[in-house]
Amino acid sequence: MAMSLLRVLAQNAKPTISSIVSSNLQRETCIKCVAIVTTPISWSAVRYNPSFAGKVTANQLWDGVTSVSNAGRKRGRGRNAKKRIDLNRGQQLGIGKSGLVYPGLTGPALVGKKMLSISDQKKSKAPSEAPPVEKKSRFPEIPALQRGYSGRKFPGTSIGPPDPINDYEFEGFDTRVLEYKMVSHMTGNLGRKMRVSALVVTGNGKGLAGFAVAKAPKGQAALRKAKNMAAQRLQYFERYNDHTVFHNFAVKEHKTTLFVQKMPKGHGLVCHRVLQTICQIIGIEDLHVKTEGRTGNIQNVTKAFFRGLMEQETHQELADRVQLNVVEYRPELEWLPLPVANPTCGKSRDEPITEEDFDFENMYYQDGKIPLKKEKDPMYRYTKDPVQWKKFLQIHKDRNQIMARNMRIIHGLEPSKEDIKLRQKPLK
Repeated sequence: MAMSLLRVLAQNAKPTISSIVSSNLQRETCIKCVAIVTTPISWSAVRYNPSFAGKVTANQLWDGVTSVSNAGRKRGRGRNAKKRIDLNRGQQLGIGKSGLVYPGLTGPALVGKKMLSISDQKKSKAPSEAPPVEKKSRFPEIPALQRGYSGRKFPGTSIGPPDPINDYEFEGFDTRVLEYKMVSHMTGNLGRKMRVSALVVTGNGKGLAGFAVAKAPKGQAALRKAKNMAAQRLQYFERYNDHTVFHNFAVKEHKTTLFVQKMPKGHGLVCHRVLQTICQIIGIEDLHVKTEGRTGNIQNVTKAFFRGLMEQETHQELADRVQLNVVEYRPELEWLPLPVANPTCGKSRDEPITEEDFDFENMYYQDGKIPLKKEKDPMYRYTKDPVQWKKFLQIHKDRNQIMARNMRIIHGLEPSKEDIKLRQKPLK
């Protein structure tokens, strides 16, 4: 039955290539066809599902990994988002490490009627005649006098005078950044909200200065806001001979303590770097300040110094308060008395001074506490260096023997000549 069916199919079918082959092959083919026909086959449609990566662009793929919605960005979810990576950096599509050009694959196969062969693209490529492009530095070089306290950070740098108010311009003013940091607070809706906090001081170098703290989402906005706020909070501080303070004083702000000492002309500023900046803005040239406690809290250091300058007492105010003449002694004037201020009433009191510890240098320290001043060791120049100390002992080996011998004779402790000879004998 199967053989007759095959013959009918062969008669009705058109001649094919299989009818040309030998009879042996036809017999084998017929046997195989019988096996195929007699076996039941279930046909099913197979659908090809390509990957989604072939349907979207690279930018769309990167957006799916790195992008954050506007609502998520407001809540602070975009801070740790991944950054795009250039996977083709330093590469050129169609060119491998060898730099060979394969006709029909990475280059044209024919040029006119001539068929190309494999060639080296590096050798065939003509050198570019364009001049080399200079790379622009991401961080331009800053002059040494315009840099801050450390590197390229804002603290210590100048940001110019404050913005003019109506027709008034702040001529001769300069503004310095004292502190620049990131601060944050937690909100119920937006999550952790980050801002920039800036502390600046502005002044004209002639006793007029002010400081302010401002916060803003961006750094430039915070600096501009703080600079203009400081210009509206200016204070005038009187200076002694326009170069230093009137007297020594101590001031405390929370856990920060400052001991300010008046210094003569030419001494310079020996103090915290923040206080040096403030003194330059105010116009103080000679000062010594010792800081104790939390000296890293820049806001407390600034507040304490401004409050100390504001509370200092001038020589005229001191003369009116104690009803005495204020006189200054200077070593360069051979300690001659120099009148500084007199009572306004024109007459000093007749009663003698009965106040205890009436010392001008320690008058303005609080709670009776004064800074400790250690006496200098006269032998320090010799003891600090072992070589110098050895040389000193060789030169002054008999430095006090004569005085010691005279003291022993006075007290009857000097041995006689017989005792000396007895002591010099060797021991048995």
